[in-house]
Amino acid sequence: MKILILNGPNLNLLGKREPTIYGSTTFEDFFKTLTAKYADVELFYYQSNVEGEIINKLHEVGFSFDGIILNAGAYTHTSVAIGDAIKGIETPVIEVHISNVHAREEFRHVSYIAPNAKGVIAGFGLQSYELALESFL
Repeated sequence: MKILILNGPNLNLLGKREPTIYGSTTFEDFFKTLTAKYADVELFYYQSNVEGEIINKLHEVGFSFDGIILNAGAYTHTSVAIGDAIKGIETPVIEVHISNVHAREEFRHVSYIAPNAKGVIAGFGLQSYELALESFL
């Protein structure tokens, strides 16, 4: 099984950025934990702050991987293009968020990804990714 974890803008700052919301663990450290725990799954990780690069990655793996776990960050609430890219591929996508976006600013309550995603997981910290991974197993 091949699963891609795809992170969007500012998620490269995990562990440093707003630790009261996002925690103090870097994503790289968390990813090492996931790969050790799920050694029988081919896990891949990609992060970009650039919308077009996220779309290119979706197109690249969207017909050959078994699942995509996507935290598009703020693009979740602004990018029709990422939503359309998900709609155009075959690989199922789970939208994830570290924080509970529905308990935050009102603009974060709208997702252009959710209508095209298999499901949405939010508010469980970094464990949101593991819950998404478990949904593919």
